[in-house]
Amino acid sequence: MSAGTRGALLVIGSGLKVYREYLVAPIRRRALAAGLDMVLLNNLRPTWQHEYFDEIVVANVFDSAAMGAAAREVAGRRRIVGLMCWDEPLVLDAGLLAAEFGVPGLSVPGVRGCRDKRRTRAELTAAGLYQPGFELTGTVEEARAAADRIGYPVVVKPRAMGASIGVVYAADAAGVEGAFRIARAASEVDPGPYRASAIVEGYATGPEISVDGAVHKGEYLPMFVARKHSSDQPYFEEIGHVVDAADPLMADAELMDTLARAHRALGIEDGITHSELRLTARGPLVIEINGRLGGDLIPFLGRAATGIEPGEVLFDVATGQRPDTRATRRAVAGIRFGCPTRDCVLRSVTVPDRAPGLIAAAPMAEPGTTLRLPPGGYLARHSFVVCEADDTQTCLERLDAAQALVELDTEPIGPPEPDAPFAMPAGLLDVDA
Repeated sequence: MSAGTRGALLVIGSGLKVYREYLVAPIRRRALAAGLDMVLLNNLRPTWQHEYFDEIVVANVFDSAAMGAAAREVAGRRRIVGLMCWDEPLVLDAGLLAAEFGVPGLSVPGVRGCRDKRRTRAELTAAGLYQPGFELTGTVEEARAAADRIGYPVVVKPRAMGASIGVVYAADAAGVEGAFRIARAASEVDPGPYRASAIVEGYATGPEISVDGAVHKGEYLPMFVARKHSSDQPYFEEIGHVVDAADPLMADAELMDTLARAHRALGIEDGITHSELRLTARGPLVIEINGRLGGDLIPFLGRAATGIEPGEVLFDVATGQRPDTRATRRAVAGIRFGCPTRDCVLRSVTVPDRAPGLIAAAPMAEPGTTLRLPPGGYLARHSFVVCEADDTQTCLERLDAAQALVELDTEPIGPPEPDAPFAMPAGLLDVDA
């Protein structure tokens, strides 16, 4: 059968091997079994991807026009039966292409609702779901006025970013100016249409969680809950996650009803989503719904804890099939990120190759990388460790022990210049967050 007549899965952006090979491998197995080719559009020349893809097209996928042109060229000579994307900056354009090609996807309203945090808030508020007061702002003056109307404390965040980048807590009017400048600077990193603006919203207290789930023809199917561990205020950097297959939240009717209603309100049709919520005194509060798998290796934790294979679930929803999201394993898995205590240049990092319960460990930055803590930079991670156990407490203890084995050599540096632009560390490995 020729390439033009065989069905093909189009994948936009692969991510790096350490973060996404565990996902791509089962997709490849399912594609082979179904007689489908896999085609990758990627911004970097391929290395490890050759093993999994039948064709690789190098294009600037972070440019909407270039991505669209490359995807349409592939669709002109291949029969596209499914489209996948798990990289946050690419989700919007990929979702619009899925709708254009007539293959399963989040839908045009769904992908816009996921990518634009202002639209998320507006749609969920209109649907009667509990949401904080919020306003989109473009200047410091607008941010101050919005915070005064909403009431303190507030959070100021970029309109469309991930991994809590540029999210800042402001307890009072004195903190809003600095918070806005940080959030707006972080928003400049985003290549999409939501740059140069920040959202001011009321701050809600309570534990923060994420839920990865599949959506098939509008039906929400939860897979696993991750308990999030974050740094102290005013910043919310994510330093770890724990997934327990027996987490009682998976059986929490109010939480699951909130998630199902939120997905319906946004018009999400087919795909995998990563929802972030706070468990407040008033009930579950949806912070955001992302139109992709979770980053930070959360789906890898989910697989280790529950036995659910996220790649197979993604294959199913991308090809129009209802996935099986029932857990086949009952364990606990967690990840811990190593971060420096102050701004530095990384000289070397060595991770352990064995420790109780250790199932993965890797460096996250190359020697010579400048690692800056907020507000000078974000995701100043030098390594991660992943451990599993039969219960949460043991898992946390194993993460502590494994992280203690990480060997780090750094050179301290001074603070950035006051007017230095916000920038991600040049040597930081992709987190797909």
